[in-house]
Amino acid sequence: MGFGFLDITLIDIIDIFLVALLMFQVYRWTRGTNALRIVVGILIIYLFWVVTRVLNMELMSMILGQIIGVGVIALIVVFQQEIRRFLILLGTQYTNRRVSFLARLFRPKRNVPNVVGVEWIDTVVSACEDMAVTKTGALIVIARKVNLRPFIEQGERIDALISAPLLKNIFFKNSPLHDGAVVIAGSRIAAAKCVLPSTEREVPMEFGMRHRAALGASEVTDALVIVVSEERGTISLARKGHVSQDVSPARLRNMLRKGLAG
Repeated sequence: MGFGFLDITLIDIIDIFLVALLMFQVYRWTRGTNALRIVVGILIIYLFWVVTRVLNMELMSMILGQIIGVGVIALIVVFQQEIRRFLILLGTQYTNRRVSFLARLFRPKRNVPNVVGVEWIDTVVSACEDMAVTKTGALIVIARKVNLRPFIEQGERIDALISAPLLKNIFFKNSPLHDGAVVIAGSRIAAAKCVLPSTEREVPMEFGMRHRAALGASEVTDALVIVVSEERGTISLARKGHVSQDVSPARLRNMLRKGLAG
């Protein structure tokens, strides 16, 4: 279809839509980080380069073209953390979808009991409540759909039933396993002393390393991450790159049930 001097085809519309979608995703990945300012600066340089080409400013266009030419390497260096997290998230989601599809295809249908039982959720909430009272720092990652095997393999394998005494003993300050995170997968404590990726976003000053790690894990996976603050004795829950602070035990219980049911 044509609009005067414009000749817009279906391919042009698809092209514009894909570019807009790409820009939106870049904004989502960099929102709340210093990387967003860098992206805005790069866009300004690119638009300035387009204007200089349209106006036939050859010298300025050549200089900006050289800058943009080496910009790809600079972007890889600047955004290496973001690129790494995006690839991890993309790879884990693809792997889990493929495994889930194959499981549905070849596994016979049967009634599978719900592994998200109320009992072990209550056990985790009770342990977090006790650790908050004693100001025992804790970091608990609860797996959902995304496989947390990379985190589990970096920690100390446990594969034990979930119990409040075990969780409190793991995070006891003199325990050799208290540093790092506990990963819960398949209604069992899979591993302890797991290393989580720290977020690169700007966070409130009161956030410590546990909160930063919880945010980082929730950014690259769909896990629910519980943080018990050692300084303030409060409970927080991180999910999808957001942290709910000062969560009461009753609210934590409801949030876990809803999050795991979904």
